[in-house]
Amino acid sequence: MSTTRYNGGLGNQIIRNLALSLIAEKFDLQVSYYNNEMLDELGIKLFSGNHVFNNTITLDDDNYFSIYNYHVLENNLDLNFNYFQTQEITNFLYNYLHSDKIKSNIIDKNPFNDRYNTNKDVFIHVRLTDAAHNNPGANYYIKTIKSIEYNNLYISSDDKTHSIIQEIIQHYPNAEIIEYNEIKTFQFGSTCKNVILSHGTFSAIIGYLSFFSDVHYPEFEPGKIWHGDVFSIKGWIEHHV
Repeated sequence: MSTTRYNGGLGNQIIRNLALSLIAEKFDLQVSYYNNEMLDELGIKLFSGNHVFNNTITLDDDNYFSIYNYHVLENNLDLNFNYFQTQEITNFLYNYLHSDKIKSNIIDKNPFNDRYNTNKDVFIHVRLTDAAHNNPGANYYIKTIKSIEYNNLYISSDDKTHSIIQEIIQHYPNAEIIEYNEIKTFQFGSTCKNVILSHGTFSAIIGYLSFFSDVHYPEFEPGKIWHGDVFSIKGWIEHHV
């Protein structure tokens, strides 16, 4: 059986599970997924089929597409020490999420779906806590907001008391801090017309699910930050920090 297990936060888990699911669907592999229920809540159906083999091979960044392009696969897959955060793989996953059927499923599952294409709001995700030292800083968010015409400003963060949050609120006192769980944060944020991301895969997933939004992200150098190239999406807007 090909399996996924806990390895990183929810953003990492979504990328890893989805990367495996696309191969499993092609070759009818049986898979046990970690956090399958949370992805189902988002409207992302992970595939598990019938085939289980005696042998297992490693699935990683380097061989992902060569294995995906096999005509026949007769091995289980072990991906539990890989994250699939290359530009090529994440663009592949992004395009899958934006395919008509999958996009429709995700929209239908979103309890805030009446907001799509009906607002000029800004949603900011500010990743802090253990990654605060890699945050692009309050000036990035403030400058990006200034470049946008909007009605309402929403902020989501894992540390609402942090000085970066307080500085943003000082400039924009009408901003509203939202405190949804992880799934509802994805769902609400992705319905805003303008989405401003932090570093990290949780932010990236918000962007991947923002089907009708202008998505803004901070510049980064792959290899000099903890995540891979998860932001190089055509049409997204990079901001220098």
